[in-house]
Amino acid sequence: MRRANDPRRRDKIVQATLDAVIIHGIHGVTHRKIAMIAEVPLGSMTYYFSGIDELLMEAFERFTDTMSVQYQAFFASVENAPQACHAITDMIYSSQVTTPGNMELMYQLYAFASRKPALKTVMQNWMLRSQQTLEQWFEPVTARALDAFLEGMTLHFVTDKKPLSREDILTMVERIAGVPQK
Repeated sequence: MRRANDPRRRDKIVQATLDAVIIHGIHGVTHRKIAMIAEVPLGSMTYYFSGIDELLMEAFERFTDTMSVQYQAFFASVENAPQACHAITDMIYSSQVTTPGNMELMYQLYAFASRKPALKTVMQNWMLRSQQTLEQWFEPVTARALDAFLEGMTLHFVTDKKPLSREDILTMVERIAGVPQK
């Protein structure tokens, strides 16, 4: 008697792909490794996805969607540019979104996007969502500069031997934003 398919199998495979990228790096990801992590039959991989590229694309779309939701949550109660500067600073300083797993996925996406146009599009869409969030309080060029600073400073904050203080980060954000400093 044939057992019914798990209705969450496809989702499990997508999540397992992200887990496999964290564990093995994008170049070490295989259908077999993903299936083992997802605890699904190997045949499920080609049943649900045409190949590893489609699987990586969907997995990174899920990752960037999740990151965008977390990003936007920092701005949920922001009403003006000074408050937005504090939200940006909190996002960098708190390291809530820069978990080791998220950072590994970001590194892998950045590196692989340069070779895969479809993943570059995922990356561009992610950056656009971030910039559009910031455009609620800043003009587009400033929003873009703040987003680039946020990405770069996040990387610095989690790798520096002596990360900057919250006050120093806020000073930098306010300077880029053109917000008067107190």
